[in-house]
Amino acid sequence: MAPFTLAHLSDPHLAPLPKPRLIELAGKRALGYVNWTRNRHKYQRREVLDALVADMKAQAPDHIAVTGDLVNLALEAEFAPARAWLDEVGPPDRVTTIPGNHDAYVRATFHRFGETFAPYLAGDDGRIGFPSVRRRGPLALISLSTAVPTLPLMATGTLGRDQLAALEQVLDRLAAEDVFRVLLVHHPLKSAARQKRMTDSTDLLALLKRHGVELILHGHDHIHSTMWFEGPNGNIPALGVPSASALAHGRYPAAAYNLFAIEKDNAGWRCEQTVRALGAGFQIGQIKHTRLI
Repeated sequence: MAPFTLAHLSDPHLAPLPKPRLIELAGKRALGYVNWTRNRHKYQRREVLDALVADMKAQAPDHIAVTGDLVNLALEAEFAPARAWLDEVGPPDRVTTIPGNHDAYVRATFHRFGETFAPYLAGDDGRIGFPSVRRRGPLALISLSTAVPTLPLMATGTLGRDQLAALEQVLDRLAAEDVFRVLLVHHPLKSAARQKRMTDSTDLLALLKRHGVELILHGHDHIHSTMWFEGPNGNIPALGVPSASALAHGRYPAAAYNLFAIEKDNAGWRCEQTVRALGAGFQIGQIKHTRLI
């Protein structure tokens, strides 16, 4: 049997940004809008995102995970175009998404992500909430949400006690099944930047040390990242990707996505990672291939 292939992209920050109404530019959005008009619009490009998605589709993955930040300022006018874009990426049974901090930018539209992307969020039980579980092939995709509105200049994320307690129950149930557990979360489990961290990552790491998963996928930092965290039966790989719409700028690399080939390997699992990234002339090509597990 051929390996199950899982594609992972993150932080599309869909452009162009709709023109906001003056009333929408109060508080945190005002700073975000200035940042977009002065800086971010130069390197968050729709043509980059389209090229990346076209290449990803050409690889014919079995499933696609999008780990948040589909929109920028969570303006009302951003959500419908973002849903139309995700529909183009693939249908809800082939695509799973979770929210990022930009999708919950302000309290006024905090609810809009769940409403807009409900079919892409729902677990196999039909429930929309976190954690949720989707079984696809040999995988159990476990979705978390760290998306909470924060103060200006802050981009932290939080799971909260209830979500962590529910996650422990989910992992207890999955322990009896022969599945490859993939944890989807927007914020990385370790961050050097205090204003961008997951505030309760220590609690999540302690839980994973007891129960384990096979793979963790995240976004948020807009860089290639591989970190390893302690699990009950060895270290767990946690991988992040650059923004899916980004031109290379400063310390941030050009847009890329990860493709994972996953299959049983005797009593264990085999997981190989391929990184495909934007190159010259808007061409996408392979820049890395490695075995993780």
